[in-house]
Formats: sequence, C-alpha cells, structure tokens
Amino acid sequence: MRKLLKGLSFSLVFFMAFGCISNEKIIYLQNLEENTPIEDGELITYEIPEYKLQYNDIIDVNIQTVDDLLSMGFNNQATQMNGQMGNVSAQNGGDIYYMTGYSVDQSGNIRLPIVGNVNVKEKTLEEARVTIEESLRKYVTSELYVKVKLGGVRYSALGEFRRPGKFVVLQDRMTIFEAIANAGDLTTVAKRDEVLLIRQYPEGTRLHRIDLLDRQIVASPFYFIQPNDQLYVEPMKVRETGTGENTAQTLALVFAGVSSVALILNLFR
Repeated sequence: MRKLLKGLSFSLVFFMAFGCISNEKIIYLQNLEENTPIEDGELITYEIPEYKLQYNDIIDVNIQTVDDLLSMGFNNQATQMNGQMGNVSAQNGGDIYYMTGYSVDQSGNIRLPIVGNVNVKEKTLEEARVTIEESLRKYVTSELYVKVKLGGVRYSALGEFRRPGKFVVLQDRMTIFEAIANAGDLTTVAKRDEVLLIRQYPEGTRLHRIDLLDRQIVASPFYFIQPNDQLYVEPMKVRETGTGENTAQTLALVFAGVSSVALILNLFR
C-alpha cells in the first residue's frame, strides 16, 4: 500500500510539472530572446500589399453615368440592395456579390454586358477599375463613375479555434489577430508558434509558418490577412496525453484517478 501511495505521489508531481501549459506558450506578441525587441510605443512601418485579382474571385462592378447620379443620387438602389444581401451572406461565409457580381474566369476575364470580356487577372481593384472604364469609353460618351469592390475579406479558420469556420469580414483590410478574434480566439492547447497560413497567389498556392508568440509578426508580410487565406492551427502534445489545460484541470484528473484506484483497492480488501 505504501509503495502504491509513493507511486501515486510521483504521478501527481509528474502531471503537475509536465501536464500543464505554461504562459510562455499562449501569450501573444512576446519579445523573444533571439530577436531584436520591439518596445511598447515603438512605431512600426510597413507597406500593406495590394490584393491582386485571381481566378474564381467575384467582384462587384457598379457603373453610373451623370444621368444615373442625378436621377437616383449617389447611393442608388442597387448599392443598398447589395448591402442588405451582405448582412446575410457574410454570416454564412459567402461572397456578398455571388448573385450579382462578376466572376473571374480561368483566363482572368470578367464578362460585362455589351462590352464583353475584360481582363482583370493580377490587377489591383484600382487597376481593374481603370481597365473597365477604358473599355466602356467605346460605348459611352458621357461622364462615367465606375466602382469596383470585393465582397470583403473572405478567409477560413481550421483546427484549434474556438469557433472554426469560413468567414467574410466586410472591411478592406484585416490583421491576423482580428481574424483570430473573429473566430473566437485559439484554444489553450493550440500551437501558437506554428500556425500554418495557406495563401493563394496568381501563380499558385504557398504555405507559410507563422509564430504568433513573436512580436516580430507585426512587421512581417503576414500581419494582414488577404482574401481567400486559410489558417490552420495544430494542437499541442498535451492533447495526446489527456492532461488538463491548466493546474486545476490537471489536479482534478489526478485526484479522480487516485479516487478510482482507492475505490478499487477497497473492493479487493
């Protein structure tokens, strides 16, 4: 019996020492020892990369002439309708312009009424706007107002998120921490130092590993989420051992095991 109690005591110490997750593994934006520290209040400058249109993107093209603006005002009914549709589709993870917008085909073209195919592949939204406006000049002689927009920032969150899924955020840009917060934050057992970012490029797909514990991420090109990004987070090894996420949970598991063993021993007496 005494040997059993010693074994249980050793097990208790082992689980308390190795079965819990330290704060260093879950605190975001730390100044890691091997990197140049970024002090609080220090200005970090960066260039936000402009998104370039790719195959399967859906864009909204809003075209108005002077007569349209005078008759319907600057906020026409079509724009208001798209806004109402966005409230529903964004919650379901879909593109708000799926029904009314123009899809970029494999050749990089969108097909506009009368004008026909307009190539927008690898163009920014502003470059696409200029190209569409130039194509329309062949058929419209009056002043034109052309607006081109994406249906917000669409991304997927997989793995150790508290609320994984596909999301659309109706804004022009979003940081990776905003994306994580929108998915309910990461679970305690998530590997924050090995987040996998799957990003689409015009030439194909690339996989990037990101360390959310490192403050240097704020100055990296992956600080801002791009449309169609996918985030995947793996669990730590603690998930395999079945120990608790904190000391209280680990102690509860150990005491439950001790109680079970004691009950079995009493039955065999």
